[in-house]
Formats: sequence, structure tokens, C-alpha cells
Amino acid sequence: MHYVYILQSIDFPERFYVDLTTDLNKRLAQHNNGESVHTNKFKPWKTQTVIRFDDASKAFAFEKYLKSGSGRAFAKKHF
Repeated sequence: MHYVYILQSIDFPERFYVDLTTDLNKRLAQHNNGESVHTNKFKPWKTQTVIRFDDASKAFAFEKYLKSGSGRAFAKKHF
């Protein structure tokens, strides 16, 4: 399984982070332990949205879309 996830900072609720993983629990722990340069500054994090994909290429394409301008607008409106 492949997961596209959106994290929300607990201390800075206006901060979100989108990424892709195959092990959601491990990845969330890494974000909260400060192991990611991109999310270290705004930890701790909680999962806001998780979408599971069977196909890795579809997961990658959706993650890429969510990181685009229209994808961010879509996520803000629907998630």
C-alpha cells in the first residue's frame, strides 16, 4: 500500500505538509522526532488526511497534484 498524507502542525495549525509513504506510522514518528528537515520547525504533527493507493504511480501523481497550486486549493476546500 502507498499512502498520500497531509499533516497539520499542532502548534502552528495553519501549517500543512503533504508527502507519500508506505509506512504511515513510522513516517509520522519521523516527522515528530525531528528527522525531516522540512517539518522539524513546526512539530509536533498530526495526520489530517490519509489516502491509500494500491498503485504507486497513482499515489505519486496525486501527491504531486496536491503540492501544486490547484491541488493545495482542492485540499483546502475538500479536506
